[in-house]
Amino acid sequence: MSFSEAATRLRYRLVPDHVIGELLSKRWSDNAIPFVLLLLVIGFMGVMIPNFFSAVNLSDTARQYGEFGLVTIAMMIVMVAGGIDLSISSTYALANLVALALLNVAGWPLYAVIPVTLAIGGAIGLVNGILIGYFRLRAFLTTLVTLIVVRSVVDLLLLHYAVQIAGGFVDSDVWFFLGEGNVLGLPVSFVIMGVLAIGFHMLFSRMRIGWRIMAVGGSRRSAHNVGIRVERVVCLTYVISGVLASMAGLLFASRLSGAGADTGVGLEIMALTAAVLGGNSLGGGRGSIAKALMGSIAVLLLVNGLVRLGLPAGASSVGLGLVLLIAVAIDVRWLKNRHKLLAKVYVSPTFMSLPPSPATAADGGTNYALNDRLRDVELIGLGEIEGPEDVILDRNDNLYCGTRIGEIVRFNAPDYKTREVFAHVGGRPLGMAIDRDDNILVCIGGMGLYSIGQDRSVTKLTDETNRSKDSIIDDSRLKLADDLDIAPDGKIYFSEATIRYEMHDWPVDALEGRGNGRIICYDPATKSTRTLIRKLVFPNGICMAHDNRSFFFAETWGCRINRYWLEGPKAGTWERLIPDLPGYPDNINRASDGTYWAALVGMRTPSLDLAMKMPAFRKRMARRVAADEWLFPNINTGCVIRFDDQGRVLETLWDFGGENHPMITSMREHKGYLYLGGISNNRIGRIRLADADPDWIAPEHYWGRK
Repeated sequence: MSFSEAATRLRYRLVPDHVIGELLSKRWSDNAIPFVLLLLVIGFMGVMIPNFFSAVNLSDTARQYGEFGLVTIAMMIVMVAGGIDLSISSTYALANLVALALLNVAGWPLYAVIPVTLAIGGAIGLVNGILIGYFRLRAFLTTLVTLIVVRSVVDLLLLHYAVQIAGGFVDSDVWFFLGEGNVLGLPVSFVIMGVLAIGFHMLFSRMRIGWRIMAVGGSRRSAHNVGIRVERVVCLTYVISGVLASMAGLLFASRLSGAGADTGVGLEIMALTAAVLGGNSLGGGRGSIAKALMGSIAVLLLVNGLVRLGLPAGASSVGLGLVLLIAVAIDVRWLKNRHKLLAKVYVSPTFMSLPPSPATAADGGTNYALNDRLRDVELIGLGEIEGPEDVILDRNDNLYCGTRIGEIVRFNAPDYKTREVFAHVGGRPLGMAIDRDDNILVCIGGMGLYSIGQDRSVTKLTDETNRSKDSIIDDSRLKLADDLDIAPDGKIYFSEATIRYEMHDWPVDALEGRGNGRIICYDPATKSTRTLIRKLVFPNGICMAHDNRSFFFAETWGCRINRYWLEGPKAGTWERLIPDLPGYPDNINRASDGTYWAALVGMRTPSLDLAMKMPAFRKRMARRVAADEWLFPNINTGCVIRFDDQGRVLETLWDFGGENHPMITSMREHKGYLYLGGISNNRIGRIRLADADPDWIAPEHYWGRK
């Protein structure tokens, strides 16, 4: 290796370029900007105002924050659904007034005052929801009118009851506890807000109604087209907003026990600023409780700080307006440019140097010599299937394959002239295996590991594994499980080709040449899933060794086949078996003579081998050249190799020129024949093997039944 290559390797090993893209790809990356702004506000106030973070001041701020946080959450929920609620300030003021009037003037008990106050806020929200959701009026104008009307009602009620409210006294320990009490040292209002925040976070992240609110905010037309009752969802968000605003007003009443014409004035601007400053989108479809809470902390500290700095009354409003303007500008610009930036930095090629490719010429002196042994294979199902990535046969000689449209198709023995859809699995079926009970286990791209019984029932086995402790992206969910095999104890070992890309983006993973894949074990006895090996270069082709003490697996873009030991002195370790294949290995399966078959999905080319040593070149190519014009492996030549336990390649079968199988991804030996599958093909191939055991059936060999 030259000095420049060594330096390039070292640079890409020490500088993890992909981390930037993974950070930007996370939804929580939107929180970075509000979090930084929050830190700036905290730092500024801490420097400018003495004792700003004293225990007493923090306690008072936390009590206010409990109320303001509820109002901000109310605004955020409406915004996520694509709306806005300017009436929350007047709802807040009305709830404060009603609670005090019912307690001080009407003499109602507290247990009746609380639900009635909340119901009034819900009623205001219902009016907004009906007008906006069902009558499709503009949210801004509608809630502005509601703001004016409800504020007028508050002013009229104050004329009649202000004196009586001011002169009254609520003799209730519960009422005092709501306003002045603490729970574990925290103000009651803060605790109530925290509990509700956790509940709404679960609603938006784990529950169907939260996903529907997000969908409506993202695109109402699309949400309607998939069957979501858009009107009902929009109406519900305004009802929730009204209830939360009235709850905040109730807590304010218990804290100060006073009502005035200025109660809640400007609160809607503060809440809107907090929601937007936190990173919740004005356009809807994007937001979270965490963002609302961060924004509300920043705004509350900013407002309180400006007041304590002794600025004139209008200065605080000007400052808040400027913050809102900046927040809106950041939101618009970030939303517009985030995906452009992500597209530029997410694809992160790294340095990868492959061993020299073995010679394939007839006089090259290797067992890879070109031939045309696959040129005249028999074709099964020509034009009747799309993309049979893997093929497998049961003990009754029936032939199965997956298709691009998510079906498991069965060709019935003995002539394979008739076919039927055996099961519909929905995703992209890839590698398959047959277990001891004749169930078909299948890796489904984007879905995980599934089992298909002989009664054609489809059962999910696993779709997640343990998350990497040092991974930025959530790699617990399986993105591209692609091949598997079963050990004698029933444990299922399968490969996941990449944790960074979906099924349709496999060429991008090839372009990166990064260790994005892993080997995973699923134990049916405990229903547990764990990762065995990480950072593999597109692992594929799992196959148990004949002695069941180890298994083989391929690294497709690494052009190598490896061995993982399950038993013996090397248990738990893995080693290179064939480090220098002339092509890109895919599925691996047993042969009847104690050796193994492996498919080469494509052949190496000098240009791509050279490009793999030039990460910067590949990155520029990904940015500037259309994907269909990238450097690709030569996938127009099909090849199958046979190798033994020592990694010696014994023979090769070529379809030079790709007339029958231009992209071979799998092969199965069965009763003296070799069956061929290809993810880009529209048929299955079958070739007679002259020296193979005509009675050998893989499931019987695996499970010892004749």
